[in-house]
Amino acid sequence: MHIDPFALRELVGPAARTCRRALTGESGVCLPPLVDHHVHLHLIDEQALAGGGIAGVLDLGGDPVSLARRPAGLPHVAYAGAFLTAPGGYPSGRVWAPDAIVRTVSDPSPHPGAPGGAATAVDEQVSFGASVVKVALNAAAGPVLDPATLRAVVRAAHGHGRKVVAHVEGEGMTERALDAGVDVLAHTPFTEDLSPAVVARAAASGQRWISTLRIHDPESARRAEANLAAFVTAGGSVLYGTDLGNGDRPVGVQADELAALDRCGVRGESLIDTLCDPWPATAAEGVSTFVPGAPPTTLDDVPAWLGRATVVPSEELIHDDH
Repeated sequence: MHIDPFALRELVGPAARTCRRALTGESGVCLPPLVDHHVHLHLIDEQALAGGGIAGVLDLGGDPVSLARRPAGLPHVAYAGAFLTAPGGYPSGRVWAPDAIVRTVSDPSPHPGAPGGAATAVDEQVSFGASVVKVALNAAAGPVLDPATLRAVVRAAHGHGRKVVAHVEGEGMTERALDAGVDVLAHTPFTEDLSPAVVARAAASGQRWISTLRIHDPESARRAEANLAAFVTAGGSVLYGTDLGNGDRPVGVQADELAALDRCGVRGESLIDTLCDPWPATAAEGVSTFVPGAPPTTLDDVPAWLGRATVVPSEELIHDDH
């Protein structure tokens, strides 16, 4: 099978290289390791991720003790540790959210060790190796952190050099996150149609949105895609993420999530970038993505093509340009 490397790179960018597997002789395309920027490892079979094309993940809500103790290997894991939330706030009390993955913050105190203090909760997650800090702002499901306490969490996290990721759900929560300096949204906003001014402000601030477009009912999905399309048009930065563990879906690259991103204007090279960005950690070492068979010939083909990806040792691939 002949693959034109120049046509391929024109379509999906310079990260793509034609290659073949040394053991099987199978031809295809290799890419840097792919990352799902929103998963919950305690709810999925993480051993299936590599076979499904995902080499790295960002766990956005888990037991910080268990996450700190997990052995190195695939998938390459970065994590937030526990959800930080208001007393009685989301996801407290959910069947899927044991007490070990939730910390309540009731005081904006910046003093280490203060009971219920913002700094106390952040310090704990960082002490267990958290790469980011996760806050829950779900006004549709209970109390949320007040503006002063949320700002205190952000200040404490930034003091440790950590970005803050927020689950925003409910009217006004995107703006509350923006007002507090939250760096990343764990989901594209899906419960309200954001105004052009709010979208423009989010993009101009450098805030990043993790997609998670395919976990919703049809009306919420419509809102999320409309908001993301506007964010992309405004110059906003997007990361591929699926919220794996939310619902019964195959573990690995989600072609339907990629197709939704494509509809929002994240296409071709930009789509590859959302998948290959190792943020907030370094990339998985010693492995590459391999997509077997014929490459895409149009932009419309790219999402389904990426759905065939798997993870292989980099040393197993022989590049055509070598």
